[in-house]
Amino acid sequence: MPILDLYEHGEKRKNLAHFATLATLATVDGEINEKEKAILDKFAFRLNISEAEYKEVMKKENKYPIETPHSSEKRLMRLFDFFKMVFADQIIEEEQMNLIEKYAIGLGYSPEDAKALIKKSYDIFHGRIDFEAFQYLLNR
Repeated sequence: MPILDLYEHGEKRKNLAHFATLATLATVDGEINEKEKAILDKFAFRLNISEAEYKEVMKKENKYPIETPHSSEKRLMRLFDFFKMVFADQIIEEEQMNLIEKYAIGLGYSPEDAKALIKKSYDIFHGRIDFEAFQYLLNR
């Protein structure tokens, strides 16, 4: 098996795990509404999730571990994606915030750093911003 195939398989696994995390954030309050479904569909497309994988993730409890990227920018992008998911319907449940904190720690942030990033992100995310602005504001 060529090394490129191993890399692609690893990336696929990471993308599937990230998608499963996003799906868990969407379903933590019970039902997925239309806005959350639209965001999940966009993530599925971006992460190259097949229809079969999508259905599998949605019907089972999340069995995919959080994949921690080595790059701090990629970890921050994952956190950004988490906030895009929970803000999809403009209603942020306490369970969603607790999961984001758990996932942030899973991404490699210390509990203190996770809380600080989440508070800043929550404050920032009330508006619609792109990733570069999100990254810039968190690093200030």
